[in-house]
Amino acid sequence: MNQILTPTQIAIDGPSGAGKSTVARLVAERAGFFYVDSGAVYRAVALAYYNHCDDLGSVTDEILTDILSRTEIIVQNSQNTQKTILNGKDVMDTIRTPKIAMAASALAAYTPVRRFVTDTVRTVAAKESVVIDGRDIGTKVLPNANLKIYLDASPEIRARRRFDELQAAGKNVVYSDVLNDVITRDHNDSTRALDPLRKANDAVTLLTDNLTINDVIDKILSHLKEITA
Repeated sequence: MNQILTPTQIAIDGPSGAGKSTVARLVAERAGFFYVDSGAVYRAVALAYYNHCDDLGSVTDEILTDILSRTEIIVQNSQNTQKTILNGKDVMDTIRTPKIAMAASALAAYTPVRRFVTDTVRTVAAKESVVIDGRDIGTKVLPNANLKIYLDASPEIRARRRFDELQAAGKNVVYSDVLNDVITRDHNDSTRALDPLRKANDAVTLLTDNLTINDVIDKILSHLKEITA
């Protein structure tokens, strides 16, 4: 295990549908840490882009580098609730639109954006104890995190969970379609050229097929207690 850092950093990685965000939020709540929503930073970058350009058709590394050179994004912990400040303005409500979410996903494929978001997240993690989830947190963003968790489950289980969520939301879905989407997403995430999904060498793997959310949280907090004892 890496040398213990102060403040403490917990990195949670894993494939789509593994429950990373839910687990990370609850672990942070129980540990008294700050849950950092790195996705909100990507969305704030997307908003910054749209403040300068009308569409994504002309995006290039050069354009993004220029825009980001004039962009300041600050992540603040307000009573364990994240505020994402874009050029002096809290934009947490503004960035919750489908248009911004889609743009954030597209822009995340560009090196200047990933570098910018990584630097922003690291700034927060250097100041206070955090829990951060994603696909490259333990391998790229916080390679020296005190505790690295790789949260996983079989594609079938993850598809079933997603299928149940969609049905509960009133969506007309077919399980086989959801499963195919999960398998395709896994392939894309693990084979992409830029910061692919992979388990850090020193990460603890938690297979959640037969675990409840509380089981997973208890296991993570147990590992945290071991390294901070």
